[in-house]
Amino acid sequence: MGTQRPNNQRGLFCEESAASFGASATGEARSAARQGVEVHTACQSNERPTPTDRLMEMICAEENIEAAVRRVRANAGSPGVDGMTTRELPRYLKRNWPQIQRQLTDGRYQPQAVRRVVIEKPGGGERMLGIPTVIDRVIQQAVLQVLQPQWDGTFHERSYGFRPGRSAHHAVEQAQAYISDGYRYVVDIDLEQFFDRVNHDVLMSRVAQRIDDKRVLRLIRAYLTSGIMQGGITSPRRAGTPQGGPLSPLLSNLLLDELDWELQRRGHQFVRYADDCNIYVRSERSGQRVMESVERFLVKRLRLRINHAKSGVATVWERSFLGFSYRQGRQRVVRTIAPKSIARFRTKVRQLTKRHRGRSLPRMIVELSQYLRGWKSYFRWSQTQTDFHDLDGWIRRRLRSYQWKQWKHSRGRVAALTKRGIEFWDAVWFVRRAQGIWAESRSVVMSRALPTAYFDELGLVRLAPK
Repeated sequence: MGTQRPNNQRGLFCEESAASFGASATGEARSAARQGVEVHTACQSNERPTPTDRLMEMICAEENIEAAVRRVRANAGSPGVDGMTTRELPRYLKRNWPQIQRQLTDGRYQPQAVRRVVIEKPGGGERMLGIPTVIDRVIQQAVLQVLQPQWDGTFHERSYGFRPGRSAHHAVEQAQAYISDGYRYVVDIDLEQFFDRVNHDVLMSRVAQRIDDKRVLRLIRAYLTSGIMQGGITSPRRAGTPQGGPLSPLLSNLLLDELDWELQRRGHQFVRYADDCNIYVRSERSGQRVMESVERFLVKRLRLRINHAKSGVATVWERSFLGFSYRQGRQRVVRTIAPKSIARFRTKVRQLTKRHRGRSLPRMIVELSQYLRGWKSYFRWSQTQTDFHDLDGWIRRRLRSYQWKQWKHSRGRVAALTKRGIEFWDAVWFVRRAQGIWAESRSVVMSRALPTAYFDELGLVRLAPK
């Protein structure tokens, strides 16, 4: 890493350096909603990246490690099994980095176990995350920053997941283009527990084709096989590349890149985003043949299985892709929000606006708007606005019913309504004839007392344009 800087200069891992965030640092998968949506075509190259047996020195270069620290700190995230937070990271590395660096360059570094976290999937079921320690996240990030620029240009252009300058929106657009070209059937492939079932030997054989430095190969395998801690007990891992570490997306793309090029060799029109792959064909019969042949390829070559419960062959109007679905408009194919996405959205909003949460309305709106902002950022790419307007009205009705419940008794409701500009006797009449919380939430009186402008003043995010 070169000579040590004098103590009176800004050195490696100092607070000022680590707190800043450089635009050049790329890393842990960014949300697709944060990226642009113009169709991106990367420069493709099938040639193997330039091999080097000095790759570990490039990984441990001071500038690369500093960039990795900035990225990990910017992403924050939960502590690993050692409990260390990203705020403690610079001070720890300032004391211990020379020793860690020697272990890396000598090929002796051993990662700690990852902390297992179970989260619910939006469509049901559970997803297992493996949270590495912040030290291991820095090292993985440093490896990623060296390997990704070398590998990314060799990946197929129809792969959109976890790649710089690409997003789920790009994948949805490409799928729409195929449908517009007359491919009205889709072979929808979902890999069964992909990140938990990746065969280490198969993956490492692909990694070894691109890396000559045996120290880096040992390090990557060590990350694949590091134990999983849950409930204080560490278990060995014999398969999988757990989601949660910076390297996992790159390794998954490397493995599935072989599928991409096989699909091109067969002349198929396809789009892949991580482990979701859609192949577009012109008939159901063709789709069934493609499904059978691709399944054989996945099992034989990559030792992966298809999740038959989520996969299938159907018309493009029957399936959704990355939260979007398609319909035939008068003159063109239109992308819209998938019904399942709207159903999940309503479920989440119901949870955030339960009538017995014990929150003030302004506080509830702050929490709700945080979710709405992220959802809107992703689904704004829908080409229909009707869903947004309908959901805005439904949300305001939920909030009016919540406020009506909080006003509790008749006297308090009359007082609150008159305070909100309703005539006293109109308020009395309305409270006396009230037929139920949900019914009254759509009334003219409640709309006058709590108009759209009132929710705007409280900062409620609107899904539809004003």
